[in-house]
Amino acid sequence: MITLESSLICTCVRAPLRARRAWPAALLLLHALAASAVDAEWPMASGDYANTRYSTLADIDTSNVGTLAEAFAFDTGVERGQEAAPIVVGGTLYLLTAWPNVLYALDLTRPGAAVKWKFEPHPAPRAQGEACCDVVTRGIAYADGTVFMVTLDGQAIAVDAATGAERWRTPLADVAHGETVTMAPLVVKDRMLVGNSGGEMGVRGWLTALDTHTGAVAWRAYSTGPDRDVLINHSRYAPFYPTDRGTDLGVATWPPEAWKRGGGGAWGFVSYDPALDLLYYGTANPGPWNPEQRAGDNKWTSGVFARRPGDGTAAWFYQWSPHDRHDYDGINEMMLLDLDWQGARREVLVHPDRNGYVYVLDRKNGEVLAADPFVTVNTSTGVDLKTGRLQYDPGKDPRAGLTIRNVCPAAPGAKDWQPSAYSPRTGLLYLPHQHLCHDAQTYTTSYIAGTPFLGVTAQMNGMAGTSRGAFTAWDPLARRARWTLPEVFPVWSGALATAGDLVFYGTLDGWFKAVDARSGKPLWQQQTGSGIIGQPMAYRGPDGREYVAIMSGVGGWAGAVSSGCLDRRDGTAALGFVGAMKDLPMPEVKTGVLHVYALP
Repeated sequence: MITLESSLICTCVRAPLRARRAWPAALLLLHALAASAVDAEWPMASGDYANTRYSTLADIDTSNVGTLAEAFAFDTGVERGQEAAPIVVGGTLYLLTAWPNVLYALDLTRPGAAVKWKFEPHPAPRAQGEACCDVVTRGIAYADGTVFMVTLDGQAIAVDAATGAERWRTPLADVAHGETVTMAPLVVKDRMLVGNSGGEMGVRGWLTALDTHTGAVAWRAYSTGPDRDVLINHSRYAPFYPTDRGTDLGVATWPPEAWKRGGGGAWGFVSYDPALDLLYYGTANPGPWNPEQRAGDNKWTSGVFARRPGDGTAAWFYQWSPHDRHDYDGINEMMLLDLDWQGARREVLVHPDRNGYVYVLDRKNGEVLAADPFVTVNTSTGVDLKTGRLQYDPGKDPRAGLTIRNVCPAAPGAKDWQPSAYSPRTGLLYLPHQHLCHDAQTYTTSYIAGTPFLGVTAQMNGMAGTSRGAFTAWDPLARRARWTLPEVFPVWSGALATAGDLVFYGTLDGWFKAVDARSGKPLWQQQTGSGIIGQPMAYRGPDGREYVAIMSGVGGWAGAVSSGCLDRRDGTAALGFVGAMKDLPMPEVKTGVLHVYALP
């Protein structure tokens, strides 16, 4: 099994918990009645269906953010990486921890946000050993008085938002075969959408829709296999590029039977366009990592599907990285924006991919309008806009018997799962990302259910001439960066943009930061005591004030050296990430803590 332990086991010492400041007791209830429900709440991990992570709140702005102070904090008592976004609905904050996936409801009308209820789902302990890259979860969703969550072992659960009582539970994943679930579900109409993880274990990827009232499976769309399994009905399927047309390409673009263990999980964020009634989500890397064992384009992995939420049928598909050679996946967020593109208003999908390019697609049909590098890329030379094909540099292709050095970007990509934000006020995307390269060796691997299915050994390092991490403002119309802030370590947290012309993000060495959204000027920072890999969000409290919240708790793939207490001498540990993270400090606070900030 892939675990975060290496050959030398160290002992992690739990640091004493710090005192938490109480929330001011005075609640301005009249203010709350006047507050807009739209800007008061944050009902899903991404904030909205378009995945913009933009808050319309503007009380905290560039002129006063320097006085921001911790209003209250909540210690979950759960160790390992905390990637989830809190959500807020109706005066209650809901928070899901990493394994064992404890769901908390905090009453925001009470000083210090006292626990309203606590729900413990008791997921299978075995899931911890099957998870590729820490025992994380990325959040929850709210709809119709219900909180929807998924455990690491793949149990989809509906919980009564008022009482914490379980309404229904549906097992989805097969942990014995390496399947886990780490994504934040999305609720669209009467469908709860959930995808699986486990490409490193040779699973077969899928996105599943459940009936929100009963938990019954409404449909499941696989990422590999025949059209009937992928839910491709050619009378309703119209991809823009000819290479994505044809019968049963999910079989024909693989060696015989290889699609059955071909990866392509759906563990990123799902977007939804109500006007077009289409879902958008990315598919992950093919299995095994060794590309020489899976000749062909390996559809439908490392790409993006547009699907109809009612029956799951595909509207179109586009593949970011055909025959993915470097574990670039395709699961990063799809931001749905309406832009004035070359003189005409276009409904577009903007996607910063692990392969190093920011893509702009027509979200009606998947046509690539632009694809521009936002980091140094040497694994490819560009994207042919006529064919939509990524143009690989064969000199960086993994090959048996050779060590391929200085592969840039490395396997985590130019930007991994950590979600970007977009501000309609500035017209800029805010990208948390990294500058990493790796050296890779391939070997022939065999599939054994529930065990690693890789065929590549990698060791990562920082990209020469630049910092290992960065936070970049990208102009999708000018197709270039407006400003970039270097960071010592990869920026593994999500981003939040607000109408106060601020952008918030966290760092792996524990700083929560606010910068000017237009200029990138640093304006405020607070040390949290542990690395931040969570997703910031904003809400208006019952007292009428604006609050900004973030979970701290180092871990995830990037922070595994600290949270998993790995041997820092082993550069191949954590699938090679330790090679680039040997100097990451150990956290002062070992448990995940929710930090909430407000103006004094």
